[in-house]
Amino acid sequence: MRSAQQFIYRAVAFSAGRPWMLVALIGLLTALSAWFAATHFEMTTDTGALISSKVQWRRDEAAVDRAFPQLTQSLLVLVDGATPELAERGAARLAERLATDKAHFRNVKRPDGGPWFDRQGVLFGSVPEVRETTQGLIKAQPLLGPLAADPSLRGVAQALGTVATGVSNGAARFDDADPAIVALDQSLRAAIAGKPAYFSWQRLFASGGGPTPPLRRLILTRPVLDYTDLKPGRAATEAIEAAARALQLDAAHGVRVQVTGEVALSDEEFSTLEENIGFVGLVMALAMLVTLWFATRSVKTTAAIVVTTLAGLVITTGLGLFTVGQFNLISVAFIPLFVGLGVDFGIQLSVRFNEERLAGRRVDDALKEAACALGAPLALAAGAIFLGFGAFLPTYYVGIAELGTIAGMGMIVALVLAVTLLPALLVLMHPGRPRREVGFAEAAPLDRWLASNRRQVLWAFALSMLASIALLPLVVFDFNPIHLRDPKGPAMHALADLMRDPLRTPNTIYVLAKDADDAARWAQRAEKLPQVAQAVSIDSFVPAEQGAKLALIEDAALLLDLTLNPFDSAPPPDDGETVAALKAAALALTQAAAGKPGSANAHAAALGQTLARLAAAPIAARDRASAAIIPPLTVMLDQARAVLRAEPVTRDTLPREIAEDWVAADGTAQVQVFPKGDSNDNRVLADFVVAMREIAPHLTGLPVSTQEAAKTVARAFVQAGIIALALVSCLLWLVLRDWREVAFTLAPVVLSGFLTLGTCVLIGQPINFANIIAFPLLFGVGVAFHIYFVMAWRGGATDLLQSSLARAVLFSALATGSAFGALWLSRHPGTASMGKILMISLAWTLVCALIFEPALLGPPRGRKQG
Repeated sequence: MRSAQQFIYRAVAFSAGRPWMLVALIGLLTALSAWFAATHFEMTTDTGALISSKVQWRRDEAAVDRAFPQLTQSLLVLVDGATPELAERGAARLAERLATDKAHFRNVKRPDGGPWFDRQGVLFGSVPEVRETTQGLIKAQPLLGPLAADPSLRGVAQALGTVATGVSNGAARFDDADPAIVALDQSLRAAIAGKPAYFSWQRLFASGGGPTPPLRRLILTRPVLDYTDLKPGRAATEAIEAAARALQLDAAHGVRVQVTGEVALSDEEFSTLEENIGFVGLVMALAMLVTLWFATRSVKTTAAIVVTTLAGLVITTGLGLFTVGQFNLISVAFIPLFVGLGVDFGIQLSVRFNEERLAGRRVDDALKEAACALGAPLALAAGAIFLGFGAFLPTYYVGIAELGTIAGMGMIVALVLAVTLLPALLVLMHPGRPRREVGFAEAAPLDRWLASNRRQVLWAFALSMLASIALLPLVVFDFNPIHLRDPKGPAMHALADLMRDPLRTPNTIYVLAKDADDAARWAQRAEKLPQVAQAVSIDSFVPAEQGAKLALIEDAALLLDLTLNPFDSAPPPDDGETVAALKAAALALTQAAAGKPGSANAHAAALGQTLARLAAAPIAARDRASAAIIPPLTVMLDQARAVLRAEPVTRDTLPREIAEDWVAADGTAQVQVFPKGDSNDNRVLADFVVAMREIAPHLTGLPVSTQEAAKTVARAFVQAGIIALALVSCLLWLVLRDWREVAFTLAPVVLSGFLTLGTCVLIGQPINFANIIAFPLLFGVGVAFHIYFVMAWRGGATDLLQSSLARAVLFSALATGSAFGALWLSRHPGTASMGKILMISLAWTLVCALIFEPALLGPPRGRKQG
């Protein structure tokens, strides 16, 4: 340690003697580092990259990704419609538009729709459901015929006239057509009034007992990613939004388009981080500057510390990118770590420099005296922090390991600049001599109180430690990456919306099977578990009981083929023909319902009046009515025709775009398993994973990665904590040669960590991927502060709270805490929780350093022995 102290003394003396040369050299190094960082900057928000690919569950993920690469890096488009037809038609048109955009999309699929599902989808219902569907079509034959022959507003009016004629002749009743009459009346009234008007033929036929058609359709795309952009999928997302606007798929037309998926969520992560970053940065800078000024009472000294810290940060950024290649959501936290600890070194040296200046020494002599006094503590603190960060290197938590690598190098950079660039700047700026005492004379009563109540203070902290330890089992580890995202972000909002559907939740488990037969066996085993709602394999796309279902469809096709596919179709009508048809239908309905009791007849009469009003209205009203009724009619007729063309389905006849998502080219197959219950409940997911582990040891999927990541992170911190304590303890013993003093240095650090975790329990703050980096900062700052106090105590210092050291420690903590507490203002949930934990941890670190440490140390050894 003496050699380190001599090195620091010589470095300060050299820098003070040749300030311009030092500033020029470090300025050049800073400029080169800035150039390298600007030209090589990369950052990933992939939370999967935070864990080593060597752990088993990551290897399982990689195996699935290799087998089915087309399912990775995707964008999922949600198309919601006010009616099933609007959703289907919107999804079909949008998918068709996106499929032609090869500049932005590698492929576009409709996992729940398209020609194949239109034709074969009916077979996935039960036999009773297929019977209800076909009977519903047969029952609607009198209505379907005129509509298929003339799919226009004129055709609808003529079909209604046919129904009215049947009622007048006694061959039909309005009761049979009442749902259609009521729905049509409502939609036409809205169209006449100029209000949004929607009508669903599918929903109308489903009211008879058939399957309820969905209001949401999905489009799965694999976008072309631009990795030169910090948001690689931005161009593809914007292309989807532009296509939706061009197709008028918006709220005004009864459609909502949302984009989510891993690419959109990753891009949105950057957007959220960018949001109000200017305000947060301004608050951080102001807080740091104000605190530095109060610490040094000198604008010039504050400027010197800031310039030194910024230069060190730029150099460390360049070194970090050179070493690890790219930053991640954890390693980028080297910024608060470096600034916090770099500012600490600057404050320690500057406050001691002011004390020497107050004693009458010149600038260069004051710097040398400060270096002589602080050389050993600064070197020991930097070495201990370096070892503490290095303890994460052997762990599987890559994010924190890379953070340790960058922050460890940063500590060397911070120490070197604190004893070279900072002294050079102070010599050049020549700050004025302090006008008053540097320490805290006002703290004399507290020093005396601590000395006289030492036992009570130690007991109080001992009880605090026991209470904190008792709360440790209640600490919540929430490593669900979804909870780190802004719930108000469009992609995250869409994901939350999607997760409300238990059979569309992303919280599913995947099992890799050797072939399709093996996958079917796994699916059968999984579906027997009470925690499983459904297991999907390639055989899930081969409907059961096809013979009975196809027989029902063939019977319906014989009756409906000519109805749905007439030889002659009427040409599109002009407005005059439409008006004439509306008037005729209005008259027929009114006459058929006249004088007859019952709600159905009243509804028919009301529809007759509405048709008369529509015939008399401006043409724009009829255009609105046609837009509301005819496009869904076309969709319904097309799907009805497709249903009647259903064919037998086998594995071999499945479309390639479906089969390739379930069976890979090498024959490997996968099974997707859905949880039963609330898939957003962590306990439900934990039980789900445990149950699946009992039958299949190699699992992947969001529930697996979330829980395994939590275990990996917890193990990494326990492992790194043990290694760090061992390494730092050995370093301290080599310097201090007294295990008791080693304990005096580290015990308050451990206590502040326990107190921080206990506070998190009391305020309900879970630990997550983002805020967990507060603990390395807690360790680094805590070790540094307590080394300063122990080294001063060893040197015979008394009244520690009145010393310049206490001032330096207090304002160092305040500078770091106030500046990075500003992260609490971020709109990014992970970053905000990081700021909260940083504030809590630094507060307890300060309490332990200024209250517990002096009480623990007691009188200096020299006084005790004397």
